[in-house]
Amino acid sequence: FTHFLLFINVSTFARTRHHVLCQSVITSMADGLFLNKQGLFCYGFNAMITAWGQFPKFIRIYFGLSFVFNTFAGNISLYLKIPLLTAGVHAALHTERRFAMPGTLPVTINQSIMKTIDNYISSIRKRTAAPDVASMLTARGIRTVVAAALLALTTTAAAQLPMRNAENVNKYKDICKRYIYKEKEGMYREAGGSLPYPFLAPGSNQYLDMLWDWDSWLSNVALRQILADCGTKADSARALKYEQGCVLNSLSYGGMDGWIPIWIERNAPSREDMLRKRNPWKSNMHKPTLAQHAAFITRTMNGDAEWLRDGFYFLQAFVSKYMNHHRHRATGLLYWETDEAIGVDNDPSTFYRPHESSGSIFLNALMYKELKAMEYLATRLNLTETARQYADEADELAARVREHCWDRRDGFYYSVDLNLLPVEKPDITGLEPGDLYLHVGQPRSYDCLIQRLSVWSGFMAMWAGIATREQAVEMVNRHFRDTTSYNAPAGIRTLSPLEKMYNTKASGNPSSWQGPVWINVNYLVFRGLLNYGYEEEARELAEKTVLLLGRDFERFGALHEYYLPENGEPVLNKGFQNWNFLVLNMIAWLEGRQQVTEF
Repeated sequence: FTHFLLFINVSTFARTRHHVLCQSVITSMADGLFLNKQGLFCYGFNAMITAWGQFPKFIRIYFGLSFVFNTFAGNISLYLKIPLLTAGVHAALHTERRFAMPGTLPVTINQSIMKTIDNYISSIRKRTAAPDVASMLTARGIRTVVAAALLALTTTAAAQLPMRNAENVNKYKDICKRYIYKEKEGMYREAGGSLPYPFLAPGSNQYLDMLWDWDSWLSNVALRQILADCGTKADSARALKYEQGCVLNSLSYGGMDGWIPIWIERNAPSREDMLRKRNPWKSNMHKPTLAQHAAFITRTMNGDAEWLRDGFYFLQAFVSKYMNHHRHRATGLLYWETDEAIGVDNDPSTFYRPHESSGSIFLNALMYKELKAMEYLATRLNLTETARQYADEADELAARVREHCWDRRDGFYYSVDLNLLPVEKPDITGLEPGDLYLHVGQPRSYDCLIQRLSVWSGFMAMWAGIATREQAVEMVNRHFRDTTSYNAPAGIRTLSPLEKMYNTKASGNPSSWQGPVWINVNYLVFRGLLNYGYEEEARELAEKTVLLLGRDFERFGALHEYYLPENGEPVLNKGFQNWNFLVLNMIAWLEGRQQVTEF
């Protein structure tokens, strides 16, 4: 009867995530089966189904396991009533289709589960009055049977992620290092054709022989970690010309209008030929990471920016083009011209939306850091007045992002919709009696609408340092820790599964950013967490990334472009390396060693 009263408020208990009360429901359901009280079981089962989605992931797993063990133990004491046992296991599996048991469990069963089994053995011995059954209930026998049962269960959910414990994390850290360290010079490409400087091709030999914008930037951050871990001074010196070449090649395609292409192939047409086929003011260009890349290299050189002086004008023209021609005047926010090659290809806040309408939080966070990088570079070149201008522009943009992109209701940063009709005065020569012009008495007083789409890029406000401390608390508590939304076993879902657009199918054109886990996303969210002192959460994300990529290396000898959030299965593009190597930067932090970070 007490348990029945608990069922009435089980959804409330689930929302508060009260582990003890969850256990009460579990025990009652198992007792219902054990005592053949179908009514009691049905109450418990229905209550659990109702509240299932409100339980965090670890509670759902624990719930299912405990229910199986309770039912299993109860039925053994009822003279091994196998049909009833099967029903109990079926029920547990039905409530959690992705029965997330680690693949290694049948070999090395977790100690906490063993302790649970031992407790049930003792319970069974007290319940049963049949000596012949009790004599069968040895610890070794029960453990063997349970291990066999779990083995049968886990074979239907093959290739789950390894359990996140110290032993596995250390194992897969070593695997990641072993594979990635071999690639420290595999990114290097020599000058030639349309690329007058040597450069980095993100992705080693598996990647195309071309220069990419933010890919090369983040791959360079990973390369510097490889060199810090296992390179020599000579290795570091040799890398410098390839790093600088990424920036200088891009600037070689610069001009007074500021347009720079997103990628440059070795046999690419000239800048003039490229622009004959596009309007540079109406098309996307290199993402605002070029100054950040230059600042990262300059910081590596102890602040020496002279290598950049001759091209700094074209870098300023590039940044000015964003600020002058891709910024919404009323809100002060940057927008994408189109949904072409935005980096996060099918992000629903921009994908198939009207041109110049997406005030992307992803873009604006990048632009804020780009302005800070320009301030740093101008300072290093002794252009102090120019540096102050960039500092002011950065502060102004951060204020506009906080004003327009922060949603107090959800406690999260979102992109905004700029696609509003303008507020205009009636175009008339005179007002005749009886004429009525709608809305002129009180036109709209807002300049954009928040797009409440649960896209990962809201966390970019923490990576960029735009979010306030109070906002970061809400973002972590309400969103990062929410296992029904962003937080998945493999890392950060790029789109919450609560969104109708959620889709993890393989897609190469566009790449899929509507749910799958990307390693650059894991890394950028990880860095944002550290910016605000959330070290335990950062550790969780870093370890998940280590297990994901280490297991990929172990199984396939290579990495992939993106992964399923629930079980870490690779989705597409075997051999993709690129920013995946940032796992080494996360490992360095985990091990308390020198960590290379982006500017």
